[in-house]
Amino acid sequence: MKNLFTYSLATAAILLFNSCATNPVTGKRDINFVSEEQEVAMGMQADPGIVAQFGLVQNPTLQKFIQEKGQQMATISHRPNLKYEFKIVDSPVLNAFAVPGGYVYFTRGIMAHFNSEAQFAGVLGHEIGHITARHSAQQQSKATLTQVLLIGGMIASPTLAQYGNELMQGAGLLFLKFGRDDERQSDELGVEYSTKIGYDASHMADFFQTLQRQTEQGGQGRIPEWQSTHPDPANRYTTVHQLAEQWKQKTPAANLKEGRDSYLRMIDGLIYGEDPKQGFVENSTFYHPELKFQFPIPAGWQHQNSPQQVQMAPKDGKALMFLRLAQGNSLEAAAQKMLTDNQLQAIESKQVTVNGMPALAVISQQAPQQQQQQQQQQAQQQQAAPIQALSYFIQYGGNIYNLTGVTTATDFNTYFPYFNGTMQNFRQLSDPDKLNRKPEVVRIKTVRTAAPLSQVLQSYNVPSKRFEEMAILNGMQLTDRVAANTLIKVIEK
Repeated sequence: MKNLFTYSLATAAILLFNSCATNPVTGKRDINFVSEEQEVAMGMQADPGIVAQFGLVQNPTLQKFIQEKGQQMATISHRPNLKYEFKIVDSPVLNAFAVPGGYVYFTRGIMAHFNSEAQFAGVLGHEIGHITARHSAQQQSKATLTQVLLIGGMIASPTLAQYGNELMQGAGLLFLKFGRDDERQSDELGVEYSTKIGYDASHMADFFQTLQRQTEQGGQGRIPEWQSTHPDPANRYTTVHQLAEQWKQKTPAANLKEGRDSYLRMIDGLIYGEDPKQGFVENSTFYHPELKFQFPIPAGWQHQNSPQQVQMAPKDGKALMFLRLAQGNSLEAAAQKMLTDNQLQAIESKQVTVNGMPALAVISQQAPQQQQQQQQQQAQQQQAAPIQALSYFIQYGGNIYNLTGVTTATDFNTYFPYFNGTMQNFRQLSDPDKLNRKPEVVRIKTVRTAAPLSQVLQSYNVPSKRFEEMAILNGMQLTDRVAANTLIKVIEK
């Protein structure tokens, strides 16, 4: 056993020796098992799925803006040879992210919260920095090295092998997000890149205060990703201000710009928050005005909506329920397709009617494993409980909808009433109020008379309960005095 584990360490050492590459940003040698060609391939493979999951914002002006600024910044970056893509995705969440190979995504939620081109440019530089410094590639390389050592450990110890799947998943989670050092380096690159294309990077620091206040408010657009993996916003504010001042001294450019009014005019009319036409939740019921259906969400369950599916889960995470469009020309074909794709085997199936709509109800379990795998499982002292699911396939409006609830066979009877209650209450949406629900949009107003922000908001009939939300959206305090002719954001239907 000792020899096997030693062999694993030797393998890791060989990989380590042969896989060092010069980091384009630092000039130092880093562990890297991912080539540039592989990075590009990873990005190309991920992009269609990301676009399908979120959808793109249908705003040619903003899409052109992020492409132009992104390409301009890419040219002066440490990796100008990559073919970069920049896109604004249709999500209300306040976030921006990058994947290897040159793909950068901003949500409309974060676009709504920027208050200048300079703030936007700073975050754009930050995300490009993740790509140029090869942070994603390094993550993948660290995960690969960890798995090599872990596999060696599993060979050496039958007890450890018993929990191999859980440990491998843990190794992946360990490197799922960028570390704080990577985030700090990307902040530095964000300042450098945005300054080099003519923006005053000190305004990037101001945006971190918006992030901090948004997190503290814990309301719409909350961003746990930034809170958990990025350095403390208060520290970032000070550090980025210092970096911005240093880069001002380094660059020959004069009159670095903020671009406040030009940016605000660009986002006038941008949808804010959930877009009702994509579906929305109200009083524990999901409504989809365009497809004209509704169904209840179990009390206390969390939900997430995307163009591809609606997901629901209890807070303990012991079950999952989702709705998505099924594939197939009949209820039977749709059911078979879903079962095959998910390696499930039907144990009970029956024709039913759901509020006048033809449907097929199926109870299924994990398909039997191959004989060799079964023997290995029997040799283990503990086994994970098999998966069991309840699925309804409902024919309505020219589509077949699949509602599926999944949990362990042990917990199936506990969650069956929740699954069944949602599925049997899928129905046609006919309420005119829900069918005609309009989205909220960002509107840019010109302040006519100088006054504190709270008074300005009141003059535009903003409800007092949303004053703090609007102050955060504008990057201001309610007590700030707003000068005449200043542009501000309000939210209107």
